[in-house]
Amino acid sequence: MQYLTIPVTAFQQNCSIIWCETTLECAFVDPGGDTDKLIAVVKQHGLQPIGVFLTHAHLDHVGGTVALAKHYHMPIIGPHAADKYWLDALPVQAKQFGLPHCDAFVPDTWLHEGDSLTLGQQTLEIIHTPGHTPGHVVLFHREQGIAFVGDVLFNGSIGRSDFPGGNHQQLLQSIKAKLWSLGDDVIVIPGHGPNTTIGHERLHNPFIP
Repeated sequence: MQYLTIPVTAFQQNCSIIWCETTLECAFVDPGGDTDKLIAVVKQHGLQPIGVFLTHAHLDHVGGTVALAKHYHMPIIGPHAADKYWLDALPVQAKQFGLPHCDAFVPDTWLHEGDSLTLGQQTLEIIHTPGHTPGHVVLFHREQGIAFVGDVLFNGSIGRSDFPGGNHQQLLQSIKAKLWSLGDDVIVIPGHGPNTTIGHERLHNPFIP
């Protein structure tokens, strides 16, 4: 599996385009916006988009979802159904942040703990990691040790838990019970900022007791 992480919008949110080297099937993980930029990358690499995969439903992670899904006639997959209230509130989120209107939408498929997603010959495991939002999920490629963690864990930080539905203790539990066990060498691709590893954050992250 290959991936490119592309910061989008004023939030500098990391949208990752992931693909199977054999089939060139690709998916967009958390396309927050700047869809023209993302479409250009797909064309440049000769990829074949088959879906949008969402870790959670905050506007900066889903703002370009519907446009891409319509452009490529492909499904929207994720997050967990516990984030439905965030998707319902997308027009309000956009107004609060002074951004262009964003319609509410319902994904074609909700994700659950233990589900898996297939991308060509590649498989991503779904890990439910509530705390930042109730329906947050992590996408884990076990074979290569790569985790797309959305806003659960960052390089030197953790996700906010002060939004509606957030829970700080639940967030810490998600990190320590579900992410630490993936292995110290696992590459963490966060929703904002530079990559890190599980091992580095387990030893050095100041926000995790």
